[in-house]
Amino acid sequence: MINVKDQVYGAIQGITENVSDTYPKEWAVLPAIQYTEEDNSVVEWVDNKESKAHLLYKFDIWNNASTSEAALKVDAAISALGLKRIACGDVPDPSGLKHKVMRYEGIIDVDTERVYNNY
Repeated sequence: MINVKDQVYGAIQGITENVSDTYPKEWAVLPAIQYTEEDNSVVEWVDNKESKAHLLYKFDIWNNASTSEAALKVDAAISALGLKRIACGDVPDPSGLKHKVMRYEGIIDVDTERVYNNY
């Protein structure tokens, strides 16, 4: 298994002060970004060890105004890591805040950390 959460966090931490891998605790600082690793599964097994893994990350963005600026910055940062955006959409939020959900995926070589996209 490969852990790239530090790289993901490092790529988006400068977008806003409120970035976390858990549900935001502080709503006074917006926009807020939550990132979640939804999948990190074996795609290729060679010589009795994992060779490639499927990564799937979800990003939730909340703001009291448009989420577009933060979404564009997330897209640029995560795309630069080699992950491909597979979904992006606005989600109704009972709080009244604007809420956007984005998903990115890729196949990563666990030895070289090179990211592939088969789509």
